[in-house]
Amino acid sequence: MNFGGTGFVLAIIALSIGGWMFTTWIRAKHGYPVENEWGGTVHRTDPDADRKIKLLTDDNAKLASQIGRLEERISVLERIATENNGQAAQLADQIDRLR
Repeated sequence: MNFGGTGFVLAIIALSIGGWMFTTWIRAKHGYPVENEWGGTVHRTDPDADRKIKLLTDDNAKLASQIGRLEERISVLERIATENNGQAAQLADQIDRLR
């Protein structure tokens, strides 16, 4: 085998390119960022990301409205519990009579 000929140089170049393509394929398959031609990285995109973001945004809005309603109810309960002029005592008596 002639190690100084053009065939050997072309074989080394082909093996190098083949190895680079194989490692890039493995990295892309397992979700690792892949380098592009200019040295930058290309990250794997999630096709369901927009749908997940929309669902989480809707869920967040629903929970925020529930918290608002609960805060209103708690403020009403606090107002009832701290009323002056003996109304709280009357309310406690009424609750006891209902039991």
